[in-house]
Amino acid sequence: MTQQYSLAHLTVLDCAPPEMTYLAARAGYDFVSFRLIPIGLPGEPSYVPQDKQMLRRTKRALTETGLGLLDLELARIVDDLDAAKYLPAMEAAAELGAKHVISSAWTTRQDDKSFLIDCFAALCDMARALGLTMNFEFPTFSRVGDLRQAADIVASADRDNGGILIDMLYMHFGGIRLEQLDALPRHWFRFVHLCDAPLAVPATREGQIQIARGARLYPGEGAIDITGILNRLPPVPISIELPHAARARELGFEEHARRCLQTARSRIEAAVAPD
Repeated sequence: MTQQYSLAHLTVLDCAPPEMTYLAARAGYDFVSFRLIPIGLPGEPSYVPQDKQMLRRTKRALTETGLGLLDLELARIVDDLDAAKYLPAMEAAAELGAKHVISSAWTTRQDDKSFLIDCFAALCDMARALGLTMNFEFPTFSRVGDLRQAADIVASADRDNGGILIDMLYMHFGGIRLEQLDALPRHWFRFVHLCDAPLAVPATREGQIQIARGARLYPGEGAIDITGILNRLPPVPISIELPHAARARELGFEEHARRCLQTARSRIEAAVAPD
């Protein structure tokens, strides 16, 4: 099976979806992954499904390039969650051919496990109606930053389209043993986020955020056991989420995206064991 790769939006977030699609095609990707649900960080661009002209241009770009839309982010679970507010983005993503949606938890409530489970179940139900899966990610600086906790939420929600998104950065930051992946249902894993990072894990939340959002490394430059993680997972598309602000400025978005893919291929394809 030929390994397939997606360009995650955070890698080139300043590129709008149509521009990003053409860029990804020129760089050699198979898929793109869009952020059509902004998270509202200061200075970050916002691409919303209400922009019908942008969606038309994006649909044309996908058709002209032959690329697929792999996933949509980010359906965050927050204290005042109204799951219906994510519906327009999910509908737009489904219309564009997406397969998956990413979710994660950002609540501040105490003893909120049942709330998280109920919210994730509701998001799964909404996604299922559109033919989408819902995949729980566990950034180490979020409310649920541990694989065991994430797995507990997905298992308790008990939805057939629910699953886990493994981001290699958070495996590394969390010190998660590869053996923990073996205990989870393989159908929970539908795609994976890839990047590399230095051996030393920042001791502060702010330090982890700085790397996660703007200083991830090309595969092979850091200490993450990329092939070890992939060999514990079923064959799935790899979404390269590798924001690096300085390199994007130096190289330009397209060359940065191309180097992300080139280094991933050279690091991975000869080393990943067959399923």
